[in-house]
Amino acid sequence: MGDYQLFGIMMVLILFFIAASTVLSFIPLGLWISAFAAGVHINILTLIAMRLRRVVPSQIINPLIKASKAGLNISINKLEAHYLAGGNVDRVVNSLIAAQRANINLEFERAAAIDLAGRDVLQAVQMCVNPKVIETPNISAIAKDGIELKVRARVTVRANIDRLVGGAGEETIIARVGEGIVTTVGSSVSHKDVLENPDSISKTVLSKGLDSGTAFEILSIDIADVDVGRNIGAELQMDQAEADKRIAQAKAEERRAMAVAYEQEMKAAVQEMQAKVVEAEAEVPKAMAAALREGKMSVMDYYNLQNLIADTQMRGAISAMTKPENAPDKKE
Repeated sequence: MGDYQLFGIMMVLILFFIAASTVLSFIPLGLWISAFAAGVHINILTLIAMRLRRVVPSQIINPLIKASKAGLNISINKLEAHYLAGGNVDRVVNSLIAAQRANINLEFERAAAIDLAGRDVLQAVQMCVNPKVIETPNISAIAKDGIELKVRARVTVRANIDRLVGGAGEETIIARVGEGIVTTVGSSVSHKDVLENPDSISKTVLSKGLDSGTAFEILSIDIADVDVGRNIGAELQMDQAEADKRIAQAKAEERRAMAVAYEQEMKAAVQEMQAKVVEAEAEVPKAMAAALREGKMSVMDYYNLQNLIADTQMRGAISAMTKPENAPDKKE
């Protein structure tokens, strides 16, 4: 009978430990004790309600203890609401502590809004204390004399807490600075002016108010490097000359083709005329024979005509024999 009693006692103890472990896993008693020891008074029922709302109590209570030790007055409801909205409670509390230490006016609502907007609010507070340097890539700009300059700048910015929500990011700063550099170099008469006074770029770009509408405040723009690139003006002139040359060649080829076509047409016309002359000459004997038959032309007239033709041919041959070698031909 003693063995049965011992077995029953062991079973009761096992069931007690199981029940206690289950209760303690659901009720964060250790977390409640830590908060109580830190001077943060929280009702145990509040922790149980967090479990029921699927909120991890440690991600609320630990930041609350941290805020209380830093002297911040933040209600647990605000922390829990920010957690349920998908925010990072610990990062928001750290940013509030950092802002308090740096004497920066930052309220919980604004910090929570910045965090929910997808920005790192703690990094933003750190950038207010320690400004960030943004280095632009090599920006190509061309002066009025056609010389290309490659400029690289360093932009020192400080986060603007009031414009973090809805303000533009670093890409906009880099794009605006690049636009200002291109405008400044492009308005310079000679690239030598820019090389002699690179600070003129900084002054001109800063005067444009490039940080408006962004989440940053530009403190300074420093020109890190200026390199001379290609002679774009000369290359453009060479390209234009080459294009003009090709156009002239195309027009000359067009004129040559038209001349060749005209020459072929004239040759065809001459051949056609020669054919008509041969055809007409072939009709002459027929016409003379018909005239002789009809009595419109006598035999003596025919002989006189032949004598005239022979005399003309003889005169032509004699003139060709007596013509000087360099004498030009007479045009009829």
